[in-house]
Amino acid sequence: MVSPRLTVRPTDAHARRALEAAGIHPLLSRLWAARGVTHPDQTRLAWPAMLPPNQLTQTDHAAAVLADAIGQNKRLLIVADYDCDGATACAVGLRALAAMGADVDFLVPNRFETGYGLSPAVVELALKHANGKPDLIITVDNGIASVEGVAAANAAGIGVVVTDHHLPGDQLPEALAIVNPNQSGCGFPSKNLAGVGVIFYLMLALRAELRARGVYAPDGGPRLDALADLVALGTVADVVKLDANNRLLVTQGLARMRSGRLQPGLRALFAVAAREPREANSFDLGFALGPRINAAGRLADMSLGIACLTTDDEALALDMARQLDQINRERRGIEAERRDQAMAAMAAEPDAAAGASVCVYDESWHQGVVGLVASRLKEKFWRPTLAFAPAGDDEIRGSGRSIPDVHLRDALDLVSKRHPGLIRKFGGHAMAAGLTLGRDDFAAFSRAFDAAVRELTGRDAFEPLIETDGSLESGYANAEVAGLLQQQVWGAGFSAPLFLDEFSVQSQRLVGGKHMKLSLQRDRQRFDAIWFNHDQPLPDRIQAAYRLEQNVWNGMVNVQLVIEHAE
Repeated sequence: MVSPRLTVRPTDAHARRALEAAGIHPLLSRLWAARGVTHPDQTRLAWPAMLPPNQLTQTDHAAAVLADAIGQNKRLLIVADYDCDGATACAVGLRALAAMGADVDFLVPNRFETGYGLSPAVVELALKHANGKPDLIITVDNGIASVEGVAAANAAGIGVVVTDHHLPGDQLPEALAIVNPNQSGCGFPSKNLAGVGVIFYLMLALRAELRARGVYAPDGGPRLDALADLVALGTVADVVKLDANNRLLVTQGLARMRSGRLQPGLRALFAVAAREPREANSFDLGFALGPRINAAGRLADMSLGIACLTTDDEALALDMARQLDQINRERRGIEAERRDQAMAAMAAEPDAAAGASVCVYDESWHQGVVGLVASRLKEKFWRPTLAFAPAGDDEIRGSGRSIPDVHLRDALDLVSKRHPGLIRKFGGHAMAAGLTLGRDDFAAFSRAFDAAVRELTGRDAFEPLIETDGSLESGYANAEVAGLLQQQVWGAGFSAPLFLDEFSVQSQRLVGGKHMKLSLQRDRQRFDAIWFNHDQPLPDRIQAAYRLEQNVWNGMVNVQLVIEHAE
């Protein structure tokens, strides 16, 4: 296991003073300034502060295409991706379009049969759809790379509107409209919208177009803010950077959940996850609800996840949420088994983790969990990691996870340039990617990938950093401040506060066989603390990186320190 190095995140003192002067809590001012917030406007998270839809390239044109299609009673078909972002994006599109009078249905590819995105094979399925041949396909969370699929749709007489947030390739599909903040020439200030954010923006533009056409009164049409819970879930689950606009979207979604105004499917998912919607936070979305939706796409068919998010029947939603929970339990079991196999294989080969990267493959593995296996191995060895499973006659399919020092897609791109034909197909971004190899090419690829990582970084070993916010002022180490922090939106690119202080260890005991329960003292303050999944005794004095949390016991609310690392 690689031991991390603790660092303290620098704070912009000028920004901190500006935030405090605007009346923001001094601790929040310090934390936000350290995360790049420079102006009080970036902390305004109410709807009027949201970036306007007309800044998103081709949104108005795409809205006009959809308004025409609805006016002409055309059949619309949403083609979704098979992860939580894709499922929530599909649900937002289905609910909003149906509310605006569209004849709309959906199709979600099976990752094991037709692969990712709008492929020609998916167009074939669309032609045979139970709702009839569509007149217009709308992609959500995919499509920017679907050059062949859009061409196949066009040849079949089906128009395509692409909504996506992934990076475009050299060639764009010949769609009727492409809405994507990351396409060339788009001046939309937030390049971090998730797929669900993009379709939400298009639905806002469509409602504005229908108002302009007189279909609705100037302030009429469906209340699209009612979909904010879905937008928040997809945004957090897709781990996109939580810039000011994304924090606004997530904040509004969490506010709906906390007030009890949420989709029946989300209410049911909170129930099966034993979480309380009235206390919903971004951690719940990323680690309780998101994985249950994602599990459907990993092991089965994402149609179940989408159906759960779109039904208005509370009993049916609960039944589907229970099915999703069961699939997630299966996924966790398979993942743990595969991870243990991978660890055992690496232990048996001392050189397996000696390189700059980790590549693992097993004939018995399931494609749906290799990404999770890669993620766990990456955390253990702190190297870019790829895990592979069989995928048909002569192919294996891999999923990769990386570390901040290594841009994963760039490394795969370098392999493809140095060894043409070795990688049959690949795509992704800095921290995650997918690829397909020939079954006999695994060993050659492993060597080539390791060489590419060394060439790109000039290094053969990497050191994990834990970035902290330094010492917590003793006056803020209380349950009230813990509650204030838990109410905020934290996540990717806007990490939750982690403080760093020295403590004397007053007592320690093991609970549940694997968690260390502690009593710590700093100055004259005593704290209850817990270090999950740590079973080794601690010395009398420690320097600890910790989170501040509320602990509710017998109706009493106290502060608890959750230790992330100590030395």
